[in-house]
Amino acid sequence: MKKFNKDKGKIGEDIAAKYLKKKGYEIIKRNYTNEYGEIDIIAADDGYLVFVEVKLRTTEEFGRPAEAITKHKISKISQTASCYIHSKRLYDYPVRFDVIEICDGEINHIENAFDSYIRY
Repeated sequence: MKKFNKDKGKIGEDIAAKYLKKKGYEIIKRNYTNEYGEIDIIAADDGYLVFVEVKLRTTEEFGRPAEAITKHKISKISQTASCYIHSKRLYDYPVRFDVIEICDGEINHIENAFDSYIRY
């Protein structure tokens, strides 16, 4: 089951990366990991450093893919992003957290997806 989820995740990330490139984003890093967690895609867009969480589902039977992102997951992503920023000394860039949900072949790109959860 774990390998299936990993393969499914890679498929979703490939679709999301292709989508972002088509929109003019520069993909900086994929699958960045550290002791806090993983970020699926790190990209640059119009001066922003964008951390992207990708969620793929085949149906909406259990809700939209983005609804699976918990406050705990958001906290882990923001900690992971903070470590990345510090390790690369990217202090002067505005940061954005996006979600790309892929469901039943449709792509929904949610910019600033974590704004209501993160206090800067």
